[in-house]
Amino acid sequence: MDNLTLIAICSIITAGLTIGIGVVGPSLAEGAAIANALKALAQQPDASSTITRTLFVGLAMIESTAIYCFVVSMIVLFSNPFWNYFVEKAGS
Repeated sequence: MDNLTLIAICSIITAGLTIGIGVVGPSLAEGAAIANALKALAQQPDASSTITRTLFVGLAMIESTAIYCFVVSMIVLFSNPFWNYFVEKAGS
């Protein structure tokens, strides 16, 4: 197995682990946030607009972590900085 194949395999595995592990935390956090918001809405229905607005802002912040993991995995797959280095070394 040459270096280019090894770099490609490592990039694919790293991208998969980044998405797989990086989405677990935000998923659990979103579930907990929604559960707590529903509890708060059940206790204080008069404050529903404030709770809902705060919930959506919080969910957007939590979801941005998963989006960052997706961006990192796409960079590793399609714009890998090591790939060009090894292509140049293999050509010379």
